[in-house]
Amino acid sequence: MMHTDQSNPTTTPSTALLDFNNTEVAFSHLSDQELRKTAWLFRLMSKPWLVKFGSGPTLWAVENNLPFVERIVRNTVFEHFVGGATLLDSQPNSERLAAQNVLTILDYGAEGKESETDFNYTMNENLRAVDFASRSKHIPVVSTKVTGLARFGLLERIQSAKTLTRDELNEYRNVLKRIDAICYHAAQKGVSVFIDAEDSWIQDTIDHLVWLMMRRYNRGRVVVYNTFQMYRTDRLRFLMESYDRSREAGFLLGAKLVRGAYMDKERLRAAEMGYPDPINPDKNTTDDHYNTGVRFCLDHIEHIALCNASHNADSALLQAELMEKKGIARNHPHALFCQLYGMSDNVTFNLARAGFRVGKYVPYGQVRDVIPYLIRRAQENTSVTGDAGRELVLIEREMKRRFGKE
Repeated sequence: MMHTDQSNPTTTPSTALLDFNNTEVAFSHLSDQELRKTAWLFRLMSKPWLVKFGSGPTLWAVENNLPFVERIVRNTVFEHFVGGATLLDSQPNSERLAAQNVLTILDYGAEGKESETDFNYTMNENLRAVDFASRSKHIPVVSTKVTGLARFGLLERIQSAKTLTRDELNEYRNVLKRIDAICYHAAQKGVSVFIDAEDSWIQDTIDHLVWLMMRRYNRGRVVVYNTFQMYRTDRLRFLMESYDRSREAGFLLGAKLVRGAYMDKERLRAAEMGYPDPINPDKNTTDDHYNTGVRFCLDHIEHIALCNASHNADSALLQAELMEKKGIARNHPHALFCQLYGMSDNVTFNLARAGFRVGKYVPYGQVRDVIPYLIRRAQENTSVTGDAGRELVLIEREMKRRFGKE
């Protein structure tokens, strides 16, 4: 089944400039009670000492089956940032997004697995997600992490060019089979697959695996997307090289652009091991690389399917303005915006209201499986500056608009 959003786009007439500060549109999907609970949650997460103190013990408590802790997590951060414990649980949230013209990108939230049994379970869960997505025109993409399908140490060993043992070769063949099974199934069902970026010391291995899948399946349409972490010094060049190689090989390039999520970890490892820091020296450089990447993809829109997966309002506005300038239809299948579920609603819902093709990245899974993801979201939101700080400001502005002084 092909998704209707993959059909030929229609041109949308120009409208007023996007206003990402429009909180009425941003939070129109929340009831008064839900808005109050969201404000309460973000105020809690704005306290660094609370998040820092709570993260470790919460992880331990959930892993050790303390039921009252799991219940607290489920009714707070889980409810806000996760679509549900299962695919069926996530369906009402997906339908709720669809009512606001927002797509769903499904992501089975388990990560950091180490056994073949776990890897096969993750593969099967991804196959089920593809089936689930194929039955809804509002779920065009599923997302997966290679470290959910392969042992980290194996990926690292391949990248370091060490000779693999016979057992490791068999293990690698199984990794290829799992990734190919997901991409093949997606190709058959009219769904696409985002493959996440990870640590730089396994990313070359991931890039090679994604390259094989894109070359095999991105012929008539873009089935497979690689993810480019633009805070890395080399990724803008790699994006351009990927395009050139894809043109030479005769397939379409899928490019999901993100800024990146592992900066401190990357810099620490580079310092400890004595190799050059792979991260840009400052945020301005990353912003420049990111926005140049957006421009490059839009300049080659017929051969690159872009997902602008950022919470940065300036980068979203840049893409929207360039699309208008170039006459690219707002619902063009190669021009997607995406933000995390529970975050940056001001970007998502204002883009959707203006007719742009935008989705929410919606993780799902059991509390114990998604707790590392939830801790990262809580830690992101302890910042009093940047995107997280603005999030709370916007929520409180909408509280004031609806209720006056509270």
